[in-house]
Amino acid sequence: MSHTSTVAVLGAGALGAAMATRLGESGHEVRLWNRTEERARAVAEHATGVTAVSEVGDAVSGASVVITVLRDGAAVAEVMADAINRLDNDAVWVQASTVGPRSAGALADQAREHGVAFLDAPVSGSTAPARQGKLVWLVAGPEDVVTRACPVLEDLGSSVLHVGTGVEGSAVKLAVNAWMAASTVAMSDVLSLCDVLGVDHTTFTRVLEAGPLAMPYELQKVAAMDAASYAPGFAVQLALKDIDLAAAAAAPSPLLQAVRDRLEATVAAGHDDDDLAAVDYLRRDAPAAHQPR
Repeated sequence: MSHTSTVAVLGAGALGAAMATRLGESGHEVRLWNRTEERARAVAEHATGVTAVSEVGDAVSGASVVITVLRDGAAVAEVMADAINRLDNDAVWVQASTVGPRSAGALADQAREHGVAFLDAPVSGSTAPARQGKLVWLVAGPEDVVTRACPVLEDLGSSVLHVGTGVEGSAVKLAVNAWMAASTVAMSDVLSLCDVLGVDHTTFTRVLEAGPLAMPYELQKVAAMDAASYAPGFAVQLALKDIDLAAAAAAPSPLLQAVRDRLEATVAAGHDDDDLAAVDYLRRDAPAAHQPR
């Protein structure tokens, strides 16, 4: 870390809370705001260097970096409408919510209209990488603004990838999340195939690990699926939101529609807040159509 600074984190959901906690441990003065104040207070109570702030304007005033980590573009626009006039002249707004390129463009316009330096900067990674400082930043914006924000970004991430000067970060994020959701659904279905063929899951994963087809993220999901352990990481409902954003930005895709159907069914089964691995619940819960031979 090059130096410490005052950072405002707007949004105390799972990712925002993890970011705030990590930044506080790294020596930054962190002001955490959430629409539901009790949630921010619960995080701050157990985090070094983190203060829960009740008014969003007070959170951003005097902060050198303001990170928005909210559910969608509408929420970010609404919150920043109340806060943006309180930002210091040299503050950088790091927009880390997954909102899609269209909303990211509107937020960039909002920043430009108020003379605020803006980075379109979603992340690849969820709560555990955030706590470990191993997020991958997908950053779009002017290079000098990226440089100004880097001391904060680097305390949260193992990589800061400068992918463009506009809202390319949000575009890359949709592609990454579509791949993540599709590969997780595919892994669950392949485990079903293993069961029908009589292939032990451990044997299957050993073969993957021995060659170029290994994907560490999905190998972790196999363990979670086999244990039916869906502790919150990246919530199914958020994956569904992101697939819908991808669908709105691109031509229809039969694959992504199938992924969406699986996510929607998983939400309907009551696993909306569970980790993406819960897409496997439908496989485990359904009566076996075939028995291993």
